[in-house]
Amino acid sequence: PGAPQPANAAAVIAVIARAVGLVQAGECAAVCTAPIHKQALHEGAGFGFPGHTEFLAHLAGDVPVVMMLASDAIAPPLRVVPATIHIALASVPSALTPALLRQTILLTHAGLRTDFGIASPRLAVAGLNPHAGEGGAMGHEEADWIAPLIAEMRTEGLLLTGPHPADTLFHPAARARYDAAICMYHDQGLIPFKLLHFSDGVNTTLGLPIIRTSV
Repeated sequence: PGAPQPANAAAVIAVIARAVGLVQAGECAAVCTAPIHKQALHEGAGFGFPGHTEFLAHLAGDVPVVMMLASDAIAPPLRVVPATIHIALASVPSALTPALLRQTILLTHAGLRTDFGIASPRLAVAGLNPHAGEGGAMGHEEADWIAPLIAEMRTEGLLLTGPHPADTLFHPAARARYDAAICMYHDQGLIPFKLLHFSDGVNTTLGLPIIRTSV
């Protein structure tokens, strides 16, 4: 018990697909997934997805999605959305593009409106580099394209701030100023979230045509 078993991989993959199918058919209202062991799924059944989020997007017709972790157990509520998810840290700078960040912001904005009932979502965007680049001393992505993209999307009517230094984005006063934080990579958002909400946080996938949550 508790040991990953590649021999079970095909059954695990099949039951995820069955759960999604039940919701798509209207027989169930939502999917709540349990943890999976990605290496065991890959070794046992050639699972070709980095994690649940990407597999669920595929099952829904390869729709664009984002992963949001959310909790309101401690005021103010915290919601974080990483722009890049299950990739190596070394791959983040090349994977993080203006198109991807724009898509992440738009999906988060839409999800907060439709799934959380927030009419005018306030989104805080973290920088990629320490201190959000500190004027180019610690990186140039913020000045080169992240800040200009935020400014451009503000003119489109979105309530955006940033790029913010990630190390000052998660204390209570900062959290009170936004409805969700857009983070640049997995650990930038998930470490502070799990520090604060390890036992009460919920993972939900925005962009799917069904409701999916996870512990």
